[in-house]
Amino acid sequence: MCKQKNGDYTFLLGGHIDFGEAAKGALAREIKEEIGAEITVGQFRGAIENAWDNHCEISLVFDVEHNLSIDDTPLPASPDEEHLAFVWVHQSDLKEHNLLPTPLIDWLVNESHNSWNSTIE
Repeated sequence: MCKQKNGDYTFLLGGHIDFGEAAKGALAREIKEEIGAEITVGQFRGAIENAWDNHCEISLVFDVEHNLSIDDTPLPASPDEEHLAFVWVHQSDLKEHNLLPTPLIDWLVNESHNSWNSTIE
């Protein structure tokens, strides 16, 4: 997971989709840019609508296959990512690490879930 070095929360690796870019391609590109890892994007798991402060986003969640090892914590792949720290977190510790958006905690702990969730009421 990612953690803003000056924040008190974590989030999954990923980022914004460029105009005309496929979501799976964007995820592979973003992870390559963030930690330098080659990954394979798998099945679409769902979408989460999320809002905070003056921001709003819809996160698309996919399974990802990688060859990373929990023995090696990824480092930022470029100076553009130096504001992030990367951490391995066990499923049972997601709440302690303040994973956002919060519906992800249930999705990652319980394999069965709706394919849509929202933090906006």
